Amino acid sequence: MPSGVDRAALAAAELPPYPGIALADVTLVDSAARAEAAQAALLAADAVGFDTESKPTFLKGEVSTGPHLVQLATDGHVWLFPTALPAGVAALKAVLESPRVKKIGFGLGNDRSALQARLGVAIANLLDLGEVLRGPGHRGTVGAKMAVAHFFGQRLQKSKKTGTSNWASPRLSERQLLYAANDAHVALRVYRAWAALPG
Repeated sequence: MPSGVDRAALAAAELPPYPGIALADVTLVDSAARAEAAQAALLAADAVGFDTESKPTFLKGEVSTGPHLVQLATDGHVWLFPTALPAGVAALKAVLESPRVKKIGFGLGNDRSALQARLGVAIANLLDLGEVLRGPGHRGTVGAKMAVAHFFGQRLQKSKKTGTSNWASPRLSERQLLYAANDAHVALRVYRAWAALPG
């Protein structure tokens, strides 16, 4: 990550809010027809934003049954795939396993293994921006909030309450839909900004 990131992070509280994607540009993949449309649009992209959400575990020794939701974003739209609904899983697998489409996200350490274990999906062509943006010699990873502050001069607001809500629920709230959609969409937007840097 170029110099000045730390200053950008410190000043983030004073930055204007990141607007995020509109609910009208988010589709919950809950039917075969929507799965087919999502697959066609996502496979036509060169890169897609990617993230997952899982119902939190609170008890000691409790094993997560997630991911419960997988989010994939193009530049103008986000598709949300509940993993409990068979309709979207085949489409999800086709996109995630495509070597041609680059999958972009933040903090993807557990996502690859969780999807392999839960759905038998072997993700291909995955790029973790958290690793790429930190640069050589830096410890830890760069998060979406810091990247948004640096590249867009805006503050990414993430509700802890929404982030730790029940993602396995058959009825997701508008807050959940937008939270999940933005996690994937912002990764693609940051990737585009990063890829456009000179040199």
